[in-house]
Amino acid sequence: MKKNVLFVCIHNSARSQMAEAFLNQIAGDRFHAESAGIEPGKLNPIVVEAMLEAGLDIAANPTKSVASMIERGPYFHHVITVCDESSAERCPVFPGDGRRHHWPFADPSSFTGTPEARLAATRVVRDQIRERVVRWSEGGAESS
Repeated sequence: MKKNVLFVCIHNSARSQMAEAFLNQIAGDRFHAESAGIEPGKLNPIVVEAMLEAGLDIAANPTKSVASMIERGPYFHHVITVCDESSAERCPVFPGDGRRHHWPFADPSSFTGTPEARLAATRVVRDQIRERVVRWSEGGAESS
């Protein structure tokens, strides 16, 4: 049976979307990942571009709210917040008894500079998220 995983951040426009896509790609045989935010916005186009470079098209993904996930009522075995440390106090809490994890990543919406500089910084975050998803899904998921 697949374990349900929810990735949560502020806007569901970048980090949680990337983590959802990577877990479904890397370990979709064992996990079903979704993502949500407390203030859903629009997908960050630079994140969409960075994910396309990694072979994943998230352009059509909707942004979802934590409230809608609570209303829908699925059970999540793992709830993983991906807010950066400076936003940790705003990072939502999801009810239920699933295992809780916090993986802090920088927020691509906070990056400044040229589009190329923002894309380069987003690639770093994308690669950090992919690495963390791989490590967790290959061993840490069952022990954490």
